[in-house]
Amino acid sequence: MAARWWLWCVSANMAVALLLSYGVSSASAQRKKEMVLSEKVSQLMEWTNKRPVIRMNGDKFRRLVKAPPRNYSVIVMFTALQLHRQCVVCKQADEEFQILANSWRYSSAFTNRIFFAMVDFDEGSDVFQMLNMNSAPTFINFPAKGKPKRGDTYELQVRGFSAEQIARWIADRTDVNIRVIRPPNYAGPLMLGLLLAVIGGLVYLRRSNMEFLFNKTGWAFAALCFVLAMTSGQMWNHIRGPPYAHKNPHTGHVNYIHGSSQAQFVAETHIVLLFNGGVTLGMVLLCEAATSDMDIGKRKIMCVAGIGLVVLFFSWMLSIFRSKYHGYPYSFLMS
Repeated sequence: MAARWWLWCVSANMAVALLLSYGVSSASAQRKKEMVLSEKVSQLMEWTNKRPVIRMNGDKFRRLVKAPPRNYSVIVMFTALQLHRQCVVCKQADEEFQILANSWRYSSAFTNRIFFAMVDFDEGSDVFQMLNMNSAPTFINFPAKGKPKRGDTYELQVRGFSAEQIARWIADRTDVNIRVIRPPNYAGPLMLGLLLAVIGGLVYLRRSNMEFLFNKTGWAFAALCFVLAMTSGQMWNHIRGPPYAHKNPHTGHVNYIHGSSQAQFVAETHIVLLFNGGVTLGMVLLCEAATSDMDIGKRKIMCVAGIGLVVLFFSWMLSIFRSKYHGYPYSFLMS
């Protein structure tokens, strides 16, 4: 009986010792985890106070973004800013990203819930390889918990890279609302003032003869330029802020036409404007050939030139439409 009692006491003491050891080790591990997290947050805050967008190499990225513990989100821009990469879009996207990061850093709502970072291909090519990334710029949200999901990769080709669009995406992914504050841009008011000055000067010089204000051809040309600008997508560019073109950093191939019907490049807008202008010029020549009082030879030349312009530019326009709307069944000559 005494032996059983002794055996039970020894077992109980061992169980209590194991529980105490486990509790002490768990508490020690928790304290160590909190210490590591505190060091990481302090380091990120120190860097953010110096520069809102933290430049990271492979080691910093793995330690501060990929490795746990982490109770903060990191918005990372993967880019290629070196001159020999010739990535014009990367430079434009970096400017918008800097504006967004500065807006958050100097906001009254600034906290350590979210940080902005950048990985340049020439400084962290191992990170690009680790993430199987073959294009730049790319924006990815690394959430406070878990791995990035599909929605944590920003749809640059659809939304564009304006700071306001990225801020809306961040609000969707992190519930952190950032009010974008842009530095003052005096280019618009200066251009408007210059235009008004030129117009005022012309009116003053022609003050004795104001018939030019009633020139139908001049007003028609101005209206046509406005219509061509609007129908080519200039307003969409102003709202969305798309890149001028896209250059693959690996192959060096530059795309001026976006392959999706949901987005466009600025260069694509200029191309469409040119094609619309060519079609319009062809129609004007056809109308002049039909109504002009010139001799029949010149009118035939104008007619042939007009038909050629309409056929050529409309065919090119339709080819762009077919490249964006895959499966479109109709074609015309070179399209």
